[in-house]
This record gives sequence, C-alpha cells and structure tokens, in this order.
Amino acid sequence: MTVQRESQRNHVARKRFGQNFLVSPGIIHQIVDAIGPRAGDTLVEIGPGLGAITEPLLERVDHLHVVEIDRDLIARLRDRFTPERLTIHEGDALKFDFGALKESGPLKIVGNLPYNISSPLLFHLVPFASLVHDMHFMLQKEVVDRMVAEPGTKDFGRLSVMLQYHYHMERMFVVPPSAFSPAPKVDSAIVRMIPRSTSTKLGSGETATDPSLFARVVTAAFSQRRKMLRNTLRTFISEADLAALGITPTARAEDITVADYVRLANTLAKFAKP
Repeated sequence: MTVQRESQRNHVARKRFGQNFLVSPGIIHQIVDAIGPRAGDTLVEIGPGLGAITEPLLERVDHLHVVEIDRDLIARLRDRFTPERLTIHEGDALKFDFGALKESGPLKIVGNLPYNISSPLLFHLVPFASLVHDMHFMLQKEVVDRMVAEPGTKDFGRLSVMLQYHYHMERMFVVPPSAFSPAPKVDSAIVRMIPRSTSTKLGSGETATDPSLFARVVTAAFSQRRKMLRNTLRTFISEADLAALGITPTARAEDITVADYVRLANTLAKFAKP
C-alpha cells in the first residue's frame, strides 16, 4: 500500500526530467536505513523531487544539501524546509561540483536518479570518488545489473568496468513500479557504491597509471561487443602482445576482468614512454 503526502499532490511529473516520485513508506524506510545517515555527515541528495526521502533523512541529520533542477519543486522545498536545515542547489546535477561540498565529516551522496541521465551522471561523479565516503542510488534495475555484472556475462560492459575500477558496489534490493507515482514500466533497484582508495584499487594494489588511456582502451574494447579484442584493440596493441599479457586475442570485451584492463592499459602506457 502506498500513501501520497499532501506535498506530492497537484504536481505533474515532467518527462523531460525523468520524474517518477517515490511514494511507498515501506520502501522509503528501507532506503533511509540502507543509507544510514549519522550526525556529522555531509549528506547530499540528488533530485529530491517532492521530498519523499528528504524528510526522513532530515530526521537523522541536522542539515542536508539537495541538487534540483525543477523550479516548481524547488519552490515547494523552500516552502517546506528552512534554509538552516536544507540548502538547495538549483541546477543540473550533470554540471554540479560535488567536491565543493566536502567538509570535515564524511561526504555521502544519495538520490533517486532520473533514468534518462543515470549513466552520464554516474560518470560525472567518478572524479569526486576520492572525496566521497559512500553513495546510495536508486536506478533502473537493468542499469544496476550492468553496474554490478561479473565478467563473462551479457550485462558486463563499459559501465561495469569503469565503475568497478573506482568503487566497491552492491545491489541492495529491488523496488517495484508500484512504489512510484507515476509508476515506471520497469523495476528499479538500490545500489551501494563505496569508493576504492587509490592504494587498493581492485584489491591488488595496481592502479591505472594513465586513467585517460585506461578509459580509451575500455571504450574501444566495448565499441563493438561482438568483435574479438584482437580487432577492437588493434590500434592499441598487436595480437602477439595481447597473448604475451595472458589475454586471449580471440576473447571478447566482456570476457576479461577489470584487473586485465588495468594491466593492459598500464602496459600500453609503458610502450608509449620514450
């Protein structure tokens, strides 16, 4: 059973912002418990919408930052919460400097991310990983499945590699369409993302010495998933050198691990040095 608060009435969800508002008290309670906000945290909510999670979060912390683009929703939030409790950052989360909010306490980022910008937003957050304690997001279940996918599966792709390099990730639980208004046509899921420290990337101690090259290699490998690595990576490395690294040249992009991509990129970085 869902309960729609007074503050959630009389607002028409805007498709261009990918708005689906969470209205299930049980799911809201689960999400807030998963986030585990504590006094002293610097807590940032992306896309607070009608405040379904905002209010229960403020029951556990003294102050909350929110990033919202919809002016109508911003006006509602200002009417409902005082500036002492809620700082509203008006604008596009894809352009927002989350690092600027880092204070002495742990920086935690949460949100019900719009489906239409979820992947670009996840990549936008990567440069801030070293400043973040943890992140909890609700996304389309299909996206979360790709984020946590294992090598050798159909869901394992560029998103999997790039995010798993930077974060420990865990799919927490599934959220059905009935938990929203309007109800989306797909299931959602909650994912927990904990940044890996620079010294413990992948638990092996090996980090990408040239992050830009690492990203380019991963992008090239997955640019044509049905092709073998000897073809997709031929502008980077020869078939013989792939084999010398212990990477099967006839493997496809989803067949090798995140650590393999790091090792491959680091080898290429050495080749490039004079």
